[in-house]
Parts: sequence; structure tokens; C-alpha cells
Amino acid sequence: MLNIDELKFDERGLIPAVVQDVHSRKVLTVAYMNRESLRITMEKGLTCFYSRSRQQLWLKGETSGNYQHVVSVTADCDRDALVVLVDKEGPACHLGTDSCFNDLVYQSDTLSDFTLEGLYDLLKGRKEQLPEGSYTTYLFQKGLDKILKKVGEECTEVIIAGKAEDRRETIYEIADLCYHVMVLMVQQGLSVEDIKKELASRHVIDHKVKQEKMT
Repeated sequence: MLNIDELKFDERGLIPAVVQDVHSRKVLTVAYMNRESLRITMEKGLTCFYSRSRQQLWLKGETSGNYQHVVSVTADCDRDALVVLVDKEGPACHLGTDSCFNDLVYQSDTLSDFTLEGLYDLLKGRKEQLPEGSYTTYLFQKGLDKILKKVGEECTEVIIAGKAEDRRETIYEIADLCYHVMVLMVQQGLSVEDIKKELASRHVIDHKVKQEKMT
């Protein structure tokens, strides 16, 4: 593990810090740290930055309540930049948005950046707008019972494909199941982050159980 003294701060004593959500890996913001703010970050487990405009330290969330709980801090190969993984409370941006990065500058026509979060947002939009001719709209209009029925049907299809050891069909059916489960999540107001946090908590428990068995 690196010592702070091994990091390369610039002539102003600063180092850029790219802050990412530990669950979605979304870039939340880019800020700067000096030795003191980095020390506070590691001691408190909360992000602390150095404001270049105000020329002072600021603990993220101290006034807004939108704290960022630090999971890890990693330096790049040149040791002159940091990536800070956080579990955040509330919006990361002072404008009240989830991330500071919201204004698209360019998007490829041929390459896609698929994420579960992106699919969730699309499904959420379908529920709010209910566009005609959309299968997702049909599910939301039919309601919970129809959605649950489809989840059950897709579970069965996954079992059948898996039992047949048909790799391609199993992938296809799992994708169908994931889609319908996410429709259910939107219907009941459950987020992707809710599920990731639950899985993460189970991982920690499983890790502790493994350690206990080894001792």
C-alpha cells in the first residue's frame, strides 16, 4: 500500500481525484486534494477536497448532508492522479444531480454503452410516458399480476434451457428474465443500487464466514 509521500502532487501541492460510485461505477465528480485533505479523507472515511477557488478544505456533505463514504483510494501508474470509490448519500453535484457529468458531447452511432442503470432508466421512462406500441408499456398497463406472471414464466424458461445445457438459449432466457425482473423493480420502486447494496452486504457476510472456517 502506497504512502502519501509517494504520491506526486503538482506545484500547488494538489492532486486530481476522480470520484466514482462504488455501485454503478458512474463518475460522480472530479475534484482536487492536497496532503491534508487526503489525510482527512482517509482518517474520517469521508471525501475531503481542496477548493481552488476558495483556497480552503471542504468536507463533502458537511453543509448539504450528501456525504461520500470512501471505499478505496487508488493512484494511477504515474502516482499523480487518484480514483476514489465512494458509497454516496444523496446527489454528488451541487446542482442536485446524481453526477456532475450530465451533458453529452459525443455519442457513437455504432458502439453502445449498455448498463443495467441505463436499462432501468429506459424502463422507468416507459412507465412514466407509456408510449403506444411498446411491450413495456403493455406490461405496466396490465399491472403487477401480469408482470409477476411473466417473471414466473421466464424463470421456467431459464430452467428448461439450463437443464438442456443449451448455452445460447440459456443466455437468451436469462436476458429475458433480467428484463422482466427489472420491469418488476420499476413497478415497485426498487433501484439497481438497492440490489447491488444487498448483494454487497451478502458478499461481506460470506467473506467473514470463509474467514471463520479458516481459523
